[in-house]
Amino acid sequence: MLPALLQNAGRIHEYVTELLRESGGTFEIKGPWFANRDMLVTGDPANVNHILCRNFQNYPKGPRFRKIFHVLGDGMINVDSELWELHRKTTTPLMNHDNFRTSLERNVSQKMENGMFPVLEHYAQQGTHVDLQEIFHRISFDISFQQFLDKDLGSLCVDPTGDHPILEAIRDGVNAILYREILPECCWKLQKYYWIDREKKLTQAGETFDNFIYPILEERTEQLNNKTQQQLHDSGMLTSHIEAHQGKSMQFLKDTFLTLIISGGETTASTLTWFFLLLAQNPQVEAKILHDILQLKQDKKVFKVEECQKLTYLHAAFCESLRLFPPVPLNHKNPMEKDILPSGHVVTPNTKIIMPFYSMGRMDTVWGEDCMEFKPERWISPDGGIKRQPSYKYPVFNAGPRTCIGRDMAFTVVKMVAATIICHYQFQLVELHHPQILFTDSMILKKKHGLKVKLIKRK
Repeated sequence: MLPALLQNAGRIHEYVTELLRESGGTFEIKGPWFANRDMLVTGDPANVNHILCRNFQNYPKGPRFRKIFHVLGDGMINVDSELWELHRKTTTPLMNHDNFRTSLERNVSQKMENGMFPVLEHYAQQGTHVDLQEIFHRISFDISFQQFLDKDLGSLCVDPTGDHPILEAIRDGVNAILYREILPECCWKLQKYYWIDREKKLTQAGETFDNFIYPILEERTEQLNNKTQQQLHDSGMLTSHIEAHQGKSMQFLKDTFLTLIISGGETTASTLTWFFLLLAQNPQVEAKILHDILQLKQDKKVFKVEECQKLTYLHAAFCESLRLFPPVPLNHKNPMEKDILPSGHVVTPNTKIIMPFYSMGRMDTVWGEDCMEFKPERWISPDGGIKRQPSYKYPVFNAGPRTCIGRDMAFTVVKMVAATIICHYQFQLVELHHPQILFTDSMILKKKHGLKVKLIKRK
């Protein structure tokens, strides 16, 4: 099967989708004997439910996952058992607190007012195209760093001097992780030993993370130790995490914040990019969203959370966009013990199980014959609200105990940004000789060549 996989490497997501359709939802890949890469690929919701929910304990992250995502250390997505439970017990209440929601709304509003609007206005007046994917990447990370580390990167501006070093490090790190996932361990270990190619960039990225985050942690820790009056009333994520993890090392705190920032920033940028691509391709959906926005008679420049909650069709459109373009297109697991999946397939600790969420959203056996259509209406319930789908059928935010705790934060950010842009600007797609949708080499679903549009300010 290796020749066919190599031949379709440039369109791997579509190729896997085709194989799943032909095989009834699950198929096995036999790799070369020396690579130890036998895999089982399944988009069967029953199998996904079994792995992520019903038999969750038999499918931990495990040591191999930790090797691949070594740069994230003891962050939440990397650990199992007691350490994972500690992260959940600490972070979940903090992210559900009213103070977190209030500060998030404030940070998003300020970043749009002071960062996004000047940039969009500049390109609208110039009449030149702008890469929305880059805009969304910068605003997402500016918001994430502000929200979790009280640090404004200021990367989104009219005339940037270049990529911020920390953003460049994140790009290099995410790309290198993909190749650790694909290549046999011996290959990337050789690159690491000789300090070449992506492993060199990954090592340099780790050093950049350390040099950027440790001083912030040390400064805030010192302030807390001095117990200044200002810090006694600080209930932000940075202070709250430091106080909640007293006794933990600085490295643990760094891993914690780095994981939250990367997972939140990357997925938010991806979600916004694919959403606006689909809107450009489906103007009737944009028209309905704009109609709902105008019904609110919004006089302010930026939409707030309360106003976005009234935009049901906008929420449904985001659900539909995430179905077709999930930010994290696949998940993988290795069972601790031999197991039999609902499909009848036998898996052992040597079996790597791939769950392609991208493909699951495009299977007619899961979503019906119109699965390739962008139809927000499929998410509207008869009473006019949002129709819920089981997470193992719609695992965009994962499923089971490891369901993403940042789901509400993600919807808050993307809806505020999208509603505000749609209200103030029209956008026309500029393909630049790349009409076919191509993906970058990344663990996150990103559009190759960016999302080039021309902006026109609405009257």
